[in-house]
Amino acid sequence: MSAVLTEIIDRIGYITLNRPEKRNALSPELIAGLQEAFEGMNENEKVKVIVLRAKGKAFCAGADLAYLQQLQNFSYEENLSDSRKLMRLFNLIYSMPKVVIAEIQGHALAGGCGLATVCDFAFAVPDALFGYTEVRIGFVPALVSVFLQEQIGAAKTQELLLSGEFISASKAAELGLITGVEPEEFLVKSVSEFAAKLISQNSGFSMGKTKTLLRELNQESRDKSLQLAAEANARARAHDDCKKGIASFLNKTSPDW
Repeated sequence: MSAVLTEIIDRIGYITLNRPEKRNALSPELIAGLQEAFEGMNENEKVKVIVLRAKGKAFCAGADLAYLQQLQNFSYEENLSDSRKLMRLFNLIYSMPKVVIAEIQGHALAGGCGLATVCDFAFAVPDALFGYTEVRIGFVPALVSVFLQEQIGAAKTQELLLSGEFISASKAAELGLITGVEPEEFLVKSVSEFAAKLISQNSGFSMGKTKTLLRELNQESRDKSLQLAAEANARARAHDDCKKGIASFLNKTSPDW
């Protein structure tokens, strides 16, 4: 079974996370599948707007911790190479000319919250929780910090990343992390209608050039920051706190910090 599903309907390219049994955790296969899917949709002339969605109860629970535990035995160079794969995916979604809308039907945590962050628009159900929870397991929310700070500012980014707290969909909308909150029974319809409105009312050329311009304004500093973040990500994986935190999570115990 493919970890990522794709289809095109009425000029909307749908990309679907398809690991519901693992709460759509970001495994290497899922990351690679998303990279391929977004590249394909970006190059497809039949697609004007992209919708990122997920199967199951969770939108995305973040990193696949079982795999992250394996990576702790990797060298720094191997971990850096792996970290850069997620960096490239986030940067692709954030920087590609086509508009990307996240349809968030469940919790978006850690790296999953990062996926929502790099989308241009995001709509969530009221019960969805958001949070950059990496500090709770001794990890560093490095890559997402670059995009989040650019999106909502340094003070709110610091508050979210250092606290590791869960926030509600309404709070996420208030902070500017997501675009809006939709009742569960109307989420799919609302996202589809919003995408259709962009397609029918706006020039694809103009939307693409506008998004590209916005991204180019801070591109040099962002690219430098992402490299530093990828290095911080790789180093954090080998730290004793990260090893302890992941082991505690997998064993369903609380780490003694």
